[in-house]
Amino acid sequence: MQTYHAKPGEVERKWVLIDASNQVLGRLSTRIASILRGKNKPQYTSHVDVGDFVVVVNADKVRVTGGKAHTKSYFHHSGRPGGVTWTPFEKLFKVHPERVIQRAVKGMMPRTRLGRQQLRKLKVYAGATHPHTAQQPTTQL
Repeated sequence: MQTYHAKPGEVERKWVLIDASNQVLGRLSTRIASILRGKNKPQYTSHVDVGDFVVVVNADKVRVTGGKAHTKSYFHHSGRPGGVTWTPFEKLFKVHPERVIQRAVKGMMPRTRLGRQQLRKLKVYAGATHPHTAQQPTTQL
């Protein structure tokens, strides 16, 4: 028997809707990363983008456990000398709650061209509405 490898033209993509209200950030992000990579499909191939599109709503209602809400911070460097910036979780979550989920999922994706291509299929919205109703996304937790 030959090992099956999915071809890029054969891939059938679906749209998945995930409600993030009252979900733990890390556990939610692992599920999202798995769907984006296509690991939930039987035709998963590591070097081909076989994942689905993911729409996350209610990002402003996601929660973190323990003291992470007060102690967690995000690192950014501009590339210039002295360009280090640390942003506290509370501040980023208050201003841009969708970026918290995007950064958590990005940390779980491969650091390659394929990983960046798969990450573009993630759509995160702070509220309960989204502009992707025409794609008829199927609902998951």
